[in-house]
Amino acid sequence: MSVQEIMFGSRRRHIDEVIEANLDALVRFAYFRTCDRPMAEDIVCEAVVRLLENREKVNATRCYLFKIVYNLCRDEFRRKRLPTVPLDSIELADEPDERLEQEEIDRINNLLDDLPPNEAEIVRMKVVDELSFVEISHILSLPQSTAKSRFYAGMKKLREKYFTNNQ
Repeated sequence: MSVQEIMFGSRRRHIDEVIEANLDALVRFAYFRTCDRPMAEDIVCEAVVRLLENREKVNATRCYLFKIVYNLCRDEFRRKRLPTVPLDSIELADEPDERLEQEEIDRINNLLDDLPPNEAEIVRMKVVDELSFVEISHILSLPQSTAKSRFYAGMKKLREKYFTNNQ
């Protein structure tokens, strides 16, 4: 067995582990942005295919997957020009897990509605998707300091609006 074969096998195992460890988070990430589970699953499948096609060029596998899913979600909205639908009007199956997940999405989206979109997306990525600032900056192609400042600005606005008004 050659060194290349050993390295390729090791790289492939690493990629498989990253995919397996992040699959649910990636689907949730896409679903949160599309509100359509089959579309979210298709987007994640496409991202995995792209990762496998470009595996030799990719260093940060997890970041790459999230960036591809993020871009595919944006592309889907651009291509289809999906109408903005109030989340209250979306009907889901009566499965308890999906209903609870949709309620959580509704609650979070309602909180983030008043933030500028660039701040809301970073708060969502940090809090909901549990991504690091390094990952967020890679996914959004922003300096890490910009991602941090937008996050803290968004959180400050949320605190001022929801915690000072409710006391």
